[in-house]
Amino acid sequence: MFDIQEELKKLPGKPGVYLMHDEKDHIIYVGKAISLKNRVRQYFQSSRNKGVKIEQMVTHIRRFEYIVTDSELEALVLECNLIKEHRPKYNTMLMDDKAYPFIKVTVGEAFPRVMLARQMKKDKAKYFGPYTSATAIKDTIELLRKLYHIRNCNRRLPADVGKERPCLNYHIHQCYAPCQGYISEAEYRKVIEEVLHFLNGDYDLILKKLESSMEKASEALEFEKAIEYREMISSVRKIAQKQKITDTVGDDRDILAVACEKEDAVVQVFFIRGGRLIGRDHFYLKISEGEKKSEILSSFIKQFYAGTPYIPAELMLQEEVEDKEVIEEWLGRKRGHKVHLRVPQRGQKEKLVELAEKNASLVLSKDKERLKREEGRTTGAVRELEELLGLTGIVRMEAYDISNTSGFASVGSMVVYERGKPKRNDYRKFKIKSVTGPNDYASMEEVLTRRFLHGLKEKEEGKELGGFTAFPDLILMDGGKGQVNIALEVLDKLHLNIPVCGMVKDDHHRTRGLYYENQEISIDKSSESFRLITRIQDEAHRFAITFHRELRSKGQVHSVLDDIPGVGLTRRKDLMRHFENIDAIKNATVEELKELPSMNKKSAEDVYKFFH
Repeated sequence: MFDIQEELKKLPGKPGVYLMHDEKDHIIYVGKAISLKNRVRQYFQSSRNKGVKIEQMVTHIRRFEYIVTDSELEALVLECNLIKEHRPKYNTMLMDDKAYPFIKVTVGEAFPRVMLARQMKKDKAKYFGPYTSATAIKDTIELLRKLYHIRNCNRRLPADVGKERPCLNYHIHQCYAPCQGYISEAEYRKVIEEVLHFLNGDYDLILKKLESSMEKASEALEFEKAIEYREMISSVRKIAQKQKITDTVGDDRDILAVACEKEDAVVQVFFIRGGRLIGRDHFYLKISEGEKKSEILSSFIKQFYAGTPYIPAELMLQEEVEDKEVIEEWLGRKRGHKVHLRVPQRGQKEKLVELAEKNASLVLSKDKERLKREEGRTTGAVRELEELLGLTGIVRMEAYDISNTSGFASVGSMVVYERGKPKRNDYRKFKIKSVTGPNDYASMEEVLTRRFLHGLKEKEEGKELGGFTAFPDLILMDGGKGQVNIALEVLDKLHLNIPVCGMVKDDHHRTRGLYYENQEISIDKSSESFRLITRIQDEAHRFAITFHRELRSKGQVHSVLDDIPGVGLTRRKDLMRHFENIDAIKNATVEELKELPSMNKKSAEDVYKFFH
């Protein structure tokens, strides 16, 4: 029995991270402290004004644990990682998981390329961004190729010079063809320097060149060329207008402001690079009513900048945040240079923060109804499901399905929903290896065993959470009692305790209810939970069928018949046409096998020997 008051006495006065658990041993809150002894005790002191969220949370705490660290900075890093891993109920949670693209110039190559990059790596390339729109990046890159005739191929230059003919881009005058040696490395470098000036916001040089070329084409009565130059001038000016000057200093900084109402908050971020506004975006957070803006901003900074590859030199905020110094130190280490968190009091910077706050308020008011509807469809539906099943703390759900054609080329699918939304990065596909014939139960047993063994192995190796490593709070099976029992048997063998629920269908293959703990539970067909279950079931089925079709269309379906010596395509087709499934081929005699048009005595014996 965990005695909270006794355990409080044992707390060390050292920095670290504490984790609060509820009656079902779910982690409901993660926090950090300079002194664990002082911080954790505060939660259980009745005289302190804790706020609504903390008061509510304390009533659910049944035990706590802690991890001691060497410094407050280490505690902050560990806190960020644990919040991301466990997504506790009472922590302020960032609902969006966005990644921003960059423009990458491979200046480390002899003949550099310009491309879109999803990640900023520590290589010799130059990166510009991040940008909020991948479409805008693609348009910019396309324009750069038209303007500067730079290559976009993957040829290894200068090693591959002259080995292949020039591509179409050379013939339509969009590449200088360095692959043929038509431009020297030094000349190409000069072109790349102009590209870098352009990406840094210096548009004057290229605009002058284009205007001059347009005039010459017009004077020479080459009107098609003149129109082409005019369109390029228009494109350059459009990009220049989007990247208008917002800061005379010319530094990289992000402007952050928050607007909140009850349990919803929106953080607006303006991305300023080299003194130019290159994009803006907003992020939704789930908060507790009465939470301070400074607390929301602090939580957002920790979660957002833990995952973004680029950190600017300065974050401009509307309010001072707690732990300012330790957050600055953490961000500085990630960046490799100092990072400052500032609250501007006057001038243009203050106006930018005000503008960000107005934008956040507009987004929140405009999207309030949509957010409510979305919440009903997602987290609201999950809460309904929890009530139906008598469970709490359902965040991650996994659903499984099997697809095959008369037992040939069976495949399995795993789809993942978190907070009622599909998490497609964690979807997984399985080719069935150990089962022959249309045996869905055995196939499902293989899929589940492989999935959880893989997850347990990854956890032992300390891999990052995601994919197989993150275990579900609820498993949904595409079927009733039989499928549920298969899943429970697998979990029992692996000593895992995860609730399993069957999605039962009627004779018309429509969801009619749920099978849980040996009983069928009826579900209101007009409810959001019913709609969510139907979406999950359809998605698992779609994903399995798509994978199966993909394999068939690519000719990648591998049958056990492929492994039989002396059985080629014609004999394999005969066997599949004549016999119902693999088991029927297994049980056939040599005489029965010989009856097939393409079979002789030796090949029939080969097939028989293979299975016996």
